[in-house]
Amino acid sequence: QVQLVESGGGLVQAGGSLRLSCAASGRTFSSYAMGWFRQAPGKEREFVAAINTGGGITYYADSVKGRFTISRDNAKNTEYLQMNSLKPEDTAVYYCAARSLQGRSIVTMGETRRIDYWGKGTLVTVSS
Repeated sequence: QVQLVESGGGLVQAGGSLRLSCAASGRTFSSYAMGWFRQAPGKEREFVAAINTGGGITYYADSVKGRFTISRDNAKNTEYLQMNSLKPEDTAVYYCAARSLQGRSIVTMGETRRIDYWGKGTLVTVSS
């Protein structure tokens, strides 16, 4: 069992930056690929970014590529999402996610229904 707790959300002006963190419980954090998803009001949850177990492979949604950076620190059981050049359309609840890929491509982290564990989310609001 893995418990995930997000932090770092808040209100920021367009063009600003925020860094989200996700703290994971348990000793098996390093065996899970990690990711971030987001859900805006009235919309479905969508994939944002993912990182493999070792941290060397990342994958991003086109909408955030070049602006967001995902990373992880296995010694601290924590993953991060650095968000720069924020836009009002980035406003959403951001969720941390973990999945045991078992050899599958990092691209499959985008499959929302196959995520093993979810955090409860942190709200990011970008004002124009």
